[in-house]
Amino acid sequence: MRDKTIKAVPLQRETVGIPVLLSVGLGTFMSALDASVVNTVLPVIRVAYRAPVESIQWVATTYLLVMGGLLLTFGRLGDLRGHKRSYLGGFGVFLPASVLCGISTTVEMLIAARVLQGIGAAILVSNSPAILIGSVHPLRLGQALGLQAAMTSLGLALGPSLGGWLTDQLGWRAIFFMNVPVGTVAFLLGFRHITRDAHPPAPDERFDIAGAFLFLGAFLALQFALAGGNAWGWGSPSTIGLFVGSAALGFLFLRQERNARSPMLDLTLFRNRLFSFAAGSALVNYVCMAGVLFLVPFYLIQGRGLSAARAGIIMSVQFLVMVVTAPISGRISDRIGSHVPATTGMAVTAVGLFLLSAMNGDSPLRLTVAGLIVTGVGMAIFVTPNNSEMLGAAPKGRKGIASGVLATSRLVGMATGVGLAGAILVGFVGHRADHGLPPDRLYQAVHFEFFAAGSMAIGGIFLTAARGRHRPGLRISP
Repeated sequence: MRDKTIKAVPLQRETVGIPVLLSVGLGTFMSALDASVVNTVLPVIRVAYRAPVESIQWVATTYLLVMGGLLLTFGRLGDLRGHKRSYLGGFGVFLPASVLCGISTTVEMLIAARVLQGIGAAILVSNSPAILIGSVHPLRLGQALGLQAAMTSLGLALGPSLGGWLTDQLGWRAIFFMNVPVGTVAFLLGFRHITRDAHPPAPDERFDIAGAFLFLGAFLALQFALAGGNAWGWGSPSTIGLFVGSAALGFLFLRQERNARSPMLDLTLFRNRLFSFAAGSALVNYVCMAGVLFLVPFYLIQGRGLSAARAGIIMSVQFLVMVVTAPISGRISDRIGSHVPATTGMAVTAVGLFLLSAMNGDSPLRLTVAGLIVTGVGMAIFVTPNNSEMLGAAPKGRKGIASGVLATSRLVGMATGVGLAGAILVGFVGHRADHGLPPDRLYQAVHFEFFAAGSMAIGGIFLTAARGRHRPGLRISP
């Protein structure tokens, strides 16, 4: 019966896939780019405003915090108000916010504009996968999600180099103004080609305001605890208080969602084995990825004495192989299903992490490059089929929530991974990052972190394999 359902899907959906994919891909690229492009030019912005370091860091941090805290909220609003309407509205927030960033006269104004940018990015990111599900044929879903993942990787990879080049040529404000033409093209493509939701929500469903605020509070408290743990001490009253506060708000959030008539996060989604195991696997994957992104630059710059520019070139290898591999993985998963590619990808990631764990002061740099290539290939092979399986397991009317859970898993996993890697680094070298790191202890931290991450990825292999096997083309729930 399910085979007949899939075959009955109008093939015309394939014809609109390209312009829809361009719109979603450009929106995804723009959101990812603005998460990484600012980091390169923060020193320039600090000089321009004569601002202290503790203030200027919020230019980068607020964007990620706001976006991560609102992904579930706007995913749910997309289910209630329509994904096309929400997605296009995201450009209505993001593009004016980008202009405000470019014309900001004070650092406070720039930070406020970055908050608005984060809101717009949350709308775009949380509704993009749901739009792809409704716009492309089910047998092309993996390929579409793979291309979207490639655009995300491309945005993250180009951010540092593009930001530096634009700043040198046109000034740092250009990194924000460039969003206007890109976003306008994406908006026009989406307005013309994205179809309205075929299954509107029930008229009695309402947005869960209390749940949205509880989740936002729990998320922000957790992120502040992870970000400040190394500076304050993991056993300090501030850190423990934030962790306890996050746990308390999280408990209240779950209780609210169990009792709410129209919950923001439908907890019954996690009764689906495919959905819950895919979400857990995604969390593991991004914890491992964050450890690589955080610790390898320390190894290259402070351990091996490379310049920041050369280290950046080496680090970009991981994202570049992901750009190439993710669409291929999506095409394969469309043909053979998601189970084998996702499990294989996690296994390849584990191999790459164990390669990185062997780095020391005498190892050739090609070992680092090889480890980054292998982990990049593994993560790209894993992400696309896992996302396809997770989104396909959600029923109609819950695709936006599923998209929000997926994006939240990515951000929480990345933040957790950075916090854990930072704690490991501090545990081995102490609070001496500003005075140079003892190489032998840095190498010990590298070995411990990546051996632990590789072991975690092995656990992710079993988690991915245990969720079951589905044939290709059967991922779209009725």
